[in-house]
Amino acid sequence: MVTLPWENQTVVEFVLKGFSSIQELNIFLFMMFLVSYILIISGNTLIVLLVLFSHPLHTPMYFFLVNLSFLEMWYTSSIVPKMLLIILGRKKTIAVAGCLAQFYFFGSLAATECLLLAVMSYDRYLAICQPLHYPILMTGPFCIRLAASSWLCCFLLTTITMVLLSRLTFCGPNEIDHFFCDFAPLVHLSCMDTSLTETIAYATSSAVTLIPFLFITASYSCILAAILRIPSGTGRQKAFSTCSSHLTVVMVFYGTLIATYLVPSANSSQFLRKGFSLLYTILTPMFNPIIYSLRNRDIHEALKKCLSKKPGSLR
Repeated sequence: MVTLPWENQTVVEFVLKGFSSIQELNIFLFMMFLVSYILIISGNTLIVLLVLFSHPLHTPMYFFLVNLSFLEMWYTSSIVPKMLLIILGRKKTIAVAGCLAQFYFFGSLAATECLLLAVMSYDRYLAICQPLHYPILMTGPFCIRLAASSWLCCFLLTTITMVLLSRLTFCGPNEIDHFFCDFAPLVHLSCMDTSLTETIAYATSSAVTLIPFLFITASYSCILAAILRIPSGTGRQKAFSTCSSHLTVVMVFYGTLIATYLVPSANSSQFLRKGFSLLYTILTPMFNPIIYSLRNRDIHEALKKCLSKKPGSLR
């Protein structure tokens, strides 16, 4: 039987402090986060079903959107259910193995979202800047390879950090001043030298955050230049409308992610870090179906057909 690195350590579970010790405030937070979680799951599920069962939406843009919506559901599910139990429950503990597993899935999915957003910006770049070559370049197999590479690459990268974390020893205080098992609170509780773990973790997180962000910036610079060259105002507005929602999601997600993980913790309070974390763990997944999808005319048409009583109307 294999012995895991943390099984012989003094600390076998962590205490997640959450947000507040005031019961009335916790009840309010529980209801707010529960409603948000229901909206996230239902909204993203609706998007996935609409795209799957509506033939006009079987395009590269909506294929990547399905990947993003599917990711958002698992992304929030790795954090919110446990967070709800901690907010109202008297037992606010999580096993060390469970804590590391939560970090692994959350970190992998967050990194995957970074790459998927970059892939979606590349899709928009080809559609607007090279419309004649778009059908040839964005084939079905190529889209599948792009999406699969994003998922696989990020899960493998996070495995490196996960292995380093699992080798740390936790033998002192076991309270995590957060609502989920994040990287920074975990390394701060270790009684070992964590310099190598932190260096490698920040290098990999910077790579999956900054490189896609720079790629998105370059893509949208080319898109903006191409839009400005369109002679008609209607054409410019139509071209920009296909990118505005995605750009909004990128700005919110990357802005909070960079502020949270790449700004040194000494320069930001824990309360501020929790606030930033709420933005990219709950706010962005909740608003994604609204600002990116439900404003889309194609999605509206698919939804109307879905609600109609005519059989086979989604085909």
